[in-house]
Amino acid sequence: MNFKELRVGFACTGSFCTFGKVFPAMEATVKQFGEVIPILSEYSAATDTRFGKASDFAAEMERICGHPPLTTITGVEPIGPQKLLDVLVIAPCTGNTLGKMAAGITDSAVTMAAKAHLRNGRPVLLAISTNDGLSVSMRNLGDLNCRKNIYLVPFRQDNPIQKPNSLVADMHQIPAAIEAAMEQRQLQPVLLGAEVPF
Repeated sequence: MNFKELRVGFACTGSFCTFGKVFPAMEATVKQFGEVIPILSEYSAATDTRFGKASDFAAEMERICGHPPLTTITGVEPIGPQKLLDVLVIAPCTGNTLGKMAAGITDSAVTMAAKAHLRNGRPVLLAISTNDGLSVSMRNLGDLNCRKNIYLVPFRQDNPIQKPNSLVADMHQIPAAIEAAMEQRQLQPVLLGAEVPF
């Protein structure tokens, strides 16, 4: 398989504090693979937060990928019938998105992109970032981990002392996880050592 010719979808959902770690991973993905199509959830495309303006996030994605991000259900729906992608990355993937995917809810650009892509039997790679990963979102994470064509970027507790239920993927491992997913392998180890603040 020629990884240089991969068509990668790179979807971001609303863990805004994680965007600063995701964009370098997006740049690494562009350098290592072929075409990268950015996707933003509707909330991410429209919500300004203390971490930055939505318009700045969209502009940065366009700068990195050379394409403006897709931000609507109708915009991403052709991913399925036209087989536009080889792999879809969702990074960051929030607990909300995990829950929707586990329940089969398709009410956003990102969940529609995943549904459309999965209908072709192609891999979806989840890079989780959620404060309730070891509480209510754990059942959804476990559910998705058992499903065909769903893979995880290795993750850890990011602050086990102050946020004991919080999980975040190691975004640096996204390119390696893409290659593994394309070979129908889960990149190991999935569970990484916690980052313990001192």
